[in-house]
Amino acid sequence: MYAVEMKNITKQYPLVLALDHVDFALKKGEIHSLLGENGAGKSTLMKVLYGICRPDEGTIIVNGKQVDLKKPKQAIDLGIGMVHQHFMLTPVMSVTENIVVGCEPVRGVIFDKASAQRQVQEMIDRYGFQIQADQKVKELSVGEQQKVEILKAIYRNAKILILDEPTAVLTPQEVEELFRILRELKKAGTSITIITHKLKETLEVADTVSVLRDGRMIQSDISTKGVTTEELAQMMVGREVELGICRKTQSVGKVRLNVKEITLREKEKTVLDKISFQLKEGEILGIAGIEGNGQTELIECLTGIRKADVSLIEKDGEKLEGAPGDFISRKVGHIPEDRMTRGLVLELSVRDNLILGYQKLFQKNGVMNRRRIREFTENLLKEYGIKAPNISVKCSSLSGGNQQKIVIARVFSEDPDVLIVAQPTRGVDIGAIEYIHERLLKLRDEGKAILLISADLDEVKNLSDRLMVMYDGRIVAEGLPEQFDDMHLGLLMTGAAGREGLQYE
Repeated sequence: MYAVEMKNITKQYPLVLALDHVDFALKKGEIHSLLGENGAGKSTLMKVLYGICRPDEGTIIVNGKQVDLKKPKQAIDLGIGMVHQHFMLTPVMSVTENIVVGCEPVRGVIFDKASAQRQVQEMIDRYGFQIQADQKVKELSVGEQQKVEILKAIYRNAKILILDEPTAVLTPQEVEELFRILRELKKAGTSITIITHKLKETLEVADTVSVLRDGRMIQSDISTKGVTTEELAQMMVGREVELGICRKTQSVGKVRLNVKEITLREKEKTVLDKISFQLKEGEILGIAGIEGNGQTELIECLTGIRKADVSLIEKDGEKLEGAPGDFISRKVGHIPEDRMTRGLVLELSVRDNLILGYQKLFQKNGVMNRRRIREFTENLLKEYGIKAPNISVKCSSLSGGNQQKIVIARVFSEDPDVLIVAQPTRGVDIGAIEYIHERLLKLRDEGKAILLISADLDEVKNLSDRLMVMYDGRIVAEGLPEQFDDMHLGLLMTGAAGREGLQYE
């Protein structure tokens, strides 16, 4: 019996056919992984199911009845819940308030807070979520906030649950906990669809897999028993893909970046506590850590966006300071962790974003060389496989993965000799991940010095020649990647392992 059947779903946007007569079916009580590259149509298909966007053609059948979904409220009423990649929570409100908002129990006409809190705590205890109903959301970890989102759907009687990139910023322990929760929900009869890029996790938790490519369903209802990550990757991309690239440096040279005792206090809290390290040419130095432990502030101090209270940063033996433009002129490249706020101006064209920050290189006597800009940006579109109809379209019209490729293409093309790279493959498909990883290794082998900050443990372990772990604004461990297993790293990243980390010589 199917919980959901989607037949012949077609969605045409002005410049792209997002869904091309797609069929998709979700069985009752199964976990179904929806795979595909950026722009393949995964999120669009699920937004159609959740009533966020309407298809141009096709039918949707929920629990055996054909439905016409025009808005999310209709989907919720049918028992469909969606947990978005960027959580829809209000930090200053309590767990209870976030869960019941819009469906509050009342006594007469007054919100019955005590009843709501009791109901929510009963749900929390039933699923073993280890949080409290009266806690403020801002006090919770990312993994705990995700649990609140899942509880929101359960509270609204969701029997069909859609999860968009649910493990993007979770530690290994949090991923295990999430999978335990999903298996519990499945046992209780919930039907679950996961949109993800992580093939190992797909095979670990999903019963079946469907693969979208360029808006078409390539394979559907594939059993995870007997299929490999390599086979799934090939279905997604249409060619063989090398997964888990791991190639350590052959030659480490002189110190390029010398960082001494960066200290930063904000609102009487120490955000960065005497951070010191050296970054050498021909190496990738990785920093692993859960977001919110000082990585953002460290990146901003190392790129001129923010000034630390105490610090000494030297590049090639000379003091490095000033505004971001000064850092760029000293050949320090920066791929920001949040492309939306730091990497792109979404309302500008692809062309303008590809030269953002480097405009002076394309002008003479204050006049922009339009022909040179066009040739340069069109070449980057080809070289980096950026899927855009042309260089004049707004960046806001592109998928997240293609937006990320624009940031990476812009920075890599200017040949910096020190690279600060934060979350380079977040929201990027498997083919682009392979490409970005290869480019980073190639740049390292050419003698570039690369600082890699990533919440993806596979990424940071495979690419790094040295590895540091950051927790609560401090470096709590340093060593070779092979000296850490995932569980030990997870404990260090959450502060549970203390400060006894391995030291690298």
